[in-house]
Amino acid sequence: MITCSKDWTLFLDRDGVINQRNFDGYIEKPEDFFFEEGALEALLAFSQLFQRVVVVTNQQGVGKGIMTARNLSEVHTYMLEEVEKAGAKIDHVFYSADLKTQENNSRKPNPTMGYWAQEMFPEIDFKKSIMVGDTNGDIQFGKKLGMTTVLIKSKEEVSEQADFEFNSLLELAKNIQHNA
Repeated sequence: MITCSKDWTLFLDRDGVINQRNFDGYIEKPEDFFFEEGALEALLAFSQLFQRVVVVTNQQGVGKGIMTARNLSEVHTYMLEEVEKAGAKIDHVFYSADLKTQENNSRKPNPTMGYWAQEMFPEIDFKKSIMVGDTNGDIQFGKKLGMTTVLIKSKEEVSEQADFEFNSLLELAKNIQHNA
């Protein structure tokens, strides 16, 4: 059981956590985006449990020219509309289009997107934040910023030790409680 309070922030990876990962490529258009089972229900719970819910996602498909920033924006608009229809909220989606090979890139595990979030929402305290992801980079990102880390188990091989592990976002949502 994870204990937090309403002033905490939840950081979520996108692919493999909120939506099904495309292991053969990228989510290039809304028609390619499929929510993980129980994700919308979990996001509704998170909206009530956390002050802020933000997405931090690596999207080097844009940097590679496989898709455009506009394509990515359309995918995120679709995701946010569906989340809103479910009665939930995501406060903002931060993404890095940088390539893995770029020096000084803003991709996870580098903490840059966390700092962007804190710049936009100054009340974010990383010690009162949870990072949820399905890869080594996600867990390393959270650790670099001093967050509690949660691994969502997937086909991805992960060697980085997270503070907690769950099979899905919904299972995580059922294992969070507020302290009095």
